[in-house]
Amino acid sequence: MHMLVLVIKNVELVDELVRELVEAGLQGGTILDSTGMAGVIEGMDDAPVFDMLRHVLEEDDGEDSKTMFFVVDDEELQKAKTIIRKVAGDLNQPNTGIMFSLPVEFVEGLGE
Repeated sequence: MHMLVLVIKNVELVDELVRELVEAGLQGGTILDSTGMAGVIEGMDDAPVFDMLRHVLEEDDGEDSKTMFFVVDDEELQKAKTIIRKVAGDLNQPNTGIMFSLPVEFVEGLGE
């Protein structure tokens, strides 16, 4: 099992992503509102460390994003990654998002 995490900047794509994932048989994900770190740093004091972080994170426009979590098996992981790439495009482009998975050693509550 895996926990697939997707943080997507283009929140307008979330409905289409959910639709495509459900049509492929993937259900039970969680979607949270999220904000990039640059958006938080913008409002902080002008201490030198924050100026440095602003420079490092300058590509992040501080707009809201959505964070999506799914617990999936190996086959579902591959399906989900394919669908996310199809809908969201190349996540290696700036300000698009990030997708990663983590191994899940234990899960309870999936109704299986």
